[in-house]
Amino acid sequence: MTLLSVAQMNSQNDIEENFKIIETLIQQSKADGAELIVFPENFVCFATGKQCETAAQFESIQQRLEQLAHRYQLWIVAGTLPCPYRPDGSIIQDGRVRTVSLCISPERTEARYDKIHLFDVQVGDAVGGYQESKFFEPGTETVVATTPFGNIGLMVCYDLRFPELALKLRSQGANILTAPAAFTYTTGEMHWQLLLQARAMDSQCAVLGAAQQGWHGEKRQTWGHAGASNSRGQILAITAEEGAQLLTVPFDLDEQQQIRASMPLMQHRVLVQY
Repeated sequence: MTLLSVAQMNSQNDIEENFKIIETLIQQSKADGAELIVFPENFVCFATGKQCETAAQFESIQQRLEQLAHRYQLWIVAGTLPCPYRPDGSIIQDGRVRTVSLCISPERTEARYDKIHLFDVQVGDAVGGYQESKFFEPGTETVVATTPFGNIGLMVCYDLRFPELALKLRSQGANILTAPAAFTYTTGEMHWQLLLQARAMDSQCAVLGAAQQGWHGEKRQTWGHAGASNSRGQILAITAEEGAQLLTVPFDLDEQQQIRASMPLMQHRVLVQY
């Protein structure tokens, strides 16, 4: 059995202050005996309109996170960071950046996932409408990272609403799905926990939902409730507390294999044409 941690944060626009909280959560995760900590979306800097400014620091932030992973001998799913270039190194020319989730081992960055589904929706909150595609270029490739405790399928926030992605990651060998998120208060209250459970039930993977919580500036409010579902789609833990929180939950690869063998959903799946 492995212990895995899920973080909740109330990140603001001060990178150094956010890093203090990040290291405190890492220390707590290590003390809990966890092998992995998952951070939320925008965990290093949550500042509307400052994506390009933060993206210019992508490599230095990545190095700091690699150093923390090495110092504490802990795997990190580094929530999301804005990045000015694609995985092949080509610069994005239109002023947009990519939303990148990194999987970092104690030795190096092992995988990079660029968020595929962008949040272009109308929401009944103080912001009203969101158009991520105006500021972000979507990724195109699914990513599964190999770890000693299971394969991690990397997802981000809005990706949770698309079961096809979870199923694709399962077909590529994922045992765990990570979902760094910054759900709006409105949509999170309606669907966050349901989505954590639904994607786990669809894919028979553990789902780790790291979350932003609280106010970020005057208008943006996030739902929080960082949580984790097991491979049956049952909630293992979810927080209702405000601010920085940490949940540490068990993951048993042998148990997951038994669950999948007793209900072989992937073998039973039939593509129906209507």
